[in-house]
Amino acid sequence: MFGNIILLTILYAIPMMMVALGGVFAERSGVINLGLEGGMIFGAFIGAIVCKAVIEGSKVDGGGYALASNQGVFILGMFVSMLAGAIFSLLLSFSAINLKADQTIGGTALNLLAPAIVLTFGLLIPSIRSDKVDSHASFSLGGENYLSTYICLALFIGLSIWLYKSKIGMHLRACGEHPSAADSVGINVYKMRYLGTTISGALAGLGGFVYIFTRVSGIAESSVAGLGFLSLAIMIFGNWNPVLIALGALLFGFLKVLGVVANSTFLEALNLPGYFYNMLPYIIVIVTLVLSRNNSGVPKAEGIPYDKGAR
Repeated sequence: MFGNIILLTILYAIPMMMVALGGVFAERSGVINLGLEGGMIFGAFIGAIVCKAVIEGSKVDGGGYALASNQGVFILGMFVSMLAGAIFSLLLSFSAINLKADQTIGGTALNLLAPAIVLTFGLLIPSIRSDKVDSHASFSLGGENYLSTYICLALFIGLSIWLYKSKIGMHLRACGEHPSAADSVGINVYKMRYLGTTISGALAGLGGFVYIFTRVSGIAESSVAGLGFLSLAIMIFGNWNPVLIALGALLFGFLKVLGVVANSTFLEALNLPGYFYNMLPYIIVIVTLVLSRNNSGVPKAEGIPYDKGAR
C-alpha cells in the first residue's frame, strides 16, 4: 500500500510540476498566465485527437489495432499536446503584449474558451480511452511507471537549468523584473515575453495530456479537475523557484492521493467523508498562500504591459 501511495503521488505531482513550471516561465517574463487550466484542457484534447487518428489509422483485419501497444503513439501525443498548448497561448500573448489588454481577464477568457471548444468538437469525435495507448515505461524502477514520468522529469530539470543558467533565460527573467533596463541593453522585451508565454502554454498542454492519459479513469474530458489552478498555487507556494515547486507538487500530489486511498488505509478509522480529503489540498493552498504573502518572490514587472515609448 505504501508503495502504491508513492506511485500515485508521483502520478499527480508530475503534471502539476510541469504546469507550475510553465507558470514560472510566463511570469518570469512579465506575463501573468491564468490560462494554464485552459491550456491543459486544449493540449490534452488535441493530443487525444492525434492519438485517436493514429490508432484508428492502424486498424487491421479482425478489428485489432496494430499500434495499440506502441509507446510511440503516446510520445507523439505528448509532443502534439505541447504544440497545441503553445499555439493556444498565443491568444494570451497577443492580447497581453501587443494589445496591452488586462492579463487576468485574458487568462480567464482562455479558461472559458478551452472547455467550450472541447465540448463543441468533442460531440463530433467519439471518446478515446487511454488503454488504447501504451503510456507505460519500457523499463521500471519498481511498480507501475509511465514514460511521461521520466520524460517530464528530464524536461523539468533541463528547462529549470536553462532558465537560470543560459543567456536567453537571463534575458527572459530580466524582462519580468526590469523591462526598461533590459530594453536599454538591446533585449527585445516583446520577444522574450512571447517566448516565456509560449513555453508556458506548451508545458500546460503537456501537463494536461499527461494527467488525462495516466489517470485511473482514462477518458479525455473537458476538465482537468482544477489542476491548472492548483498548479498556479503551487508556483506561488514554491516562490517561483523550480526546486521548491517540485517539493510543493509532491506535497499536494500526496494530499490529492489521500482522497483516493483514505478508505483503504488507517484513515478509514477516522470515518471522515471522502469530500474532506478531496478539499484538503485546496484548504492547505489557501492557508499557505496567506502565510507566505509577505515573503513573495513575484517578479516586479509581472502583469505590467511594457510600452517602449513610455521609457
